[in-house]
Amino acid sequence: MTEEPLSLELEDAELPFEYIDHDRPIARAIVIDAHAYFYFLRVQRTDVFGNAVTIETSGGGIEPGETPTEAVMCEVREELGAEIEILGEIGLVSDCYNRIHRHNINHYYLCQALSFGETNLTELERTRFNLSTLKLTYAQAVAEYRRCEDSKLGRLIAARELPMLERAWGMLGKLGY
Repeated sequence: MTEEPLSLELEDAELPFEYIDHDRPIARAIVIDAHAYFYFLRVQRTDVFGNAVTIETSGGGIEPGETPTEAVMCEVREELGAEIEILGEIGLVSDCYNRIHRHNINHYYLCQALSFGETNLTELERTRFNLSTLKLTYAQAVAEYRRCEDSKLGRLIAARELPMLERAWGMLGKLGY
């Protein structure tokens, strides 16, 4: 993949800015299988962001001493139960969650699922976020992000993830998907 990674700087347009007190480096995966299906997480939550049902890429925080690629492979294994091959870097999204005063630095990777096994979700992911897997076509994924824009959190996530999904779709076209 020789395409220059996409770089986006987004602001939280849902809540007024007060201050940012921490950064969170995050590794995220847009996962596709051999049949051109994408894998996402369905998140059903009731927390400081309110009641929301959203679609989101698999991913999580990059631990100290961990590279973004190591983190993305670990997160996909835990959340989707998938072993993956990283096909390329999609890009970087810098965004903020004003509600929790956090700046997110999201590293996105396009990943090919090689196999699926058991997930290894934390208690919080199972009970508070009610994570489940979505298997969707590209058009279904775009429609699901749009449907989830009925909440403030859904709009924040869609603003960050739809451009990355679109870029991933373009990258896949060049790979013959």
